[in-house]
Amino acid sequence: MNKPRGRPHGRRPRDRGQVAAADFKARCLELMDRVRETGAEYVVTKHGEPVARLVPYLATARPSLFGSMKGTVLKYERPLDPLDDTYEMDRS
Repeated sequence: MNKPRGRPHGRRPRDRGQVAAADFKARCLELMDRVRETGAEYVVTKHGEPVARLVPYLATARPSLFGSMKGTVLKYERPLDPLDDTYEMDRS
């Protein structure tokens, strides 16, 4: 009777992007470098169940400070006219 040929110890191939938690712990820095250099993605598994993903970080562009308040003033008809309020310095 022939034994079925399969993966040793039930491990999944590494080219699928899945890494067991124990392997991830041992090779974390190496995997992070590979993700940065190639853009590869990895799924970290624990007992065969996915628990986390290691993906490349994509920095978003920061919005410009100029124009960031555009549209925050709803409406002000007469910006140069004095306000109708009384000020503290006028109350004495």
